[in-house]
Amino acid sequence: MMSDGALSQDEIDALLAGVDSSSIMGAAAAVASGGSDADRQALQHFLSANVDALSSNLSMMTGATVSLRGPQVSFSGRDNFLTQLPDTVTIVKADFTSGFPGEHVFIISEDCAKAIASVMNKEENIQLDEMAMSVIGEVVSQMVGTQITALSDKTGNKSIASGSPEAVNVPKAVAALPAGDFAYAAYQLDLGTGTTYELWEVLGPTIAADIARALSGGGAQAAPAGMGALPNMGMSGMQMPNMSNMGMGVNMGPASVQSVQFPNLMPPRLGPQEAGNIGLIMDVYMEMTVELGRTRKPIKEILNMGEGTIIELDKLAGEPVDILVNHKLIAKGEVVVIDENFGVRVTEIVSPMERMNDMG
Repeated sequence: MMSDGALSQDEIDALLAGVDSSSIMGAAAAVASGGSDADRQALQHFLSANVDALSSNLSMMTGATVSLRGPQVSFSGRDNFLTQLPDTVTIVKADFTSGFPGEHVFIISEDCAKAIASVMNKEENIQLDEMAMSVIGEVVSQMVGTQITALSDKTGNKSIASGSPEAVNVPKAVAALPAGDFAYAAYQLDLGTGTTYELWEVLGPTIAADIARALSGGGAQAAPAGMGALPNMGMSGMQMPNMSNMGMGVNMGPASVQSVQFPNLMPPRLGPQEAGNIGLIMDVYMEMTVELGRTRKPIKEILNMGEGTIIELDKLAGEPVDILVNHKLIAKGEVVVIDENFGVRVTEIVSPMERMNDMG
């Protein structure tokens, strides 16, 4: 609700008391824009504390000296926020699914997205195709993982998880953003080239408030298991004797009770909705390829190839072969022969970090 220029009662009281009302007006503005100033400060302090860790992780992934600066946290609605974005942006949706469930989005300028994909793939003049979007999704996945670890340590909430990031390059007018007044953090990113790019992290109103209050110690704590409200035993009219007068000197202060957290013995199970969604694609075929090796040749040598030409590959004899699904490396294995047919025995599942390095 916009102010009509009249002073509020709080501002009048502050002026009469000789107190500077700027802090009151600042807090009122923060509330009007969707979040309290305390929430904004809690989020900014937490995100700023993770900048060095994020920079270090990005440097290891890219092989470059990455510097992430900021952020500046604010609250805004969609229309006002869109004025800060370039015409085309890369949207990476990485919603939190548990712990603090809610909308979580990274917004990257198109130039920044191309620079990230170029550094990761060791390729210049890159296009933002499906492969580039996958690379950017992996980068954001690592960033979110770092944040979840820090958030779990700060709040004690060990159930925090996020969905797999999905990246898409779109005009800003069709960008999927949270409804209402959301929190956003504006970063400055340098990939070691001296060029500064803009990057924004958006948190929906609910998740922003929940995280801020948990960071401030204001989150509600569940009662220990089995320690619900005591039943009424009909003793309201009875008075307990004064132990101090009986010479017992007993300290009757409140006892500190903490719940015990046990690790899950069983792996998490998919809910009915997730299981149903996966079931829809179980019969979809995907191309699986086993790659013996690669090499690069100038056009002159390729044109001179004929029968009997030997091509030397980049693999050593006995070295594991690569197993690719839709041209993406997922595993490694060894070649076997089954009834006169070639096969491959899987010996290693490639981790996301190794997959990113192999893309370069």
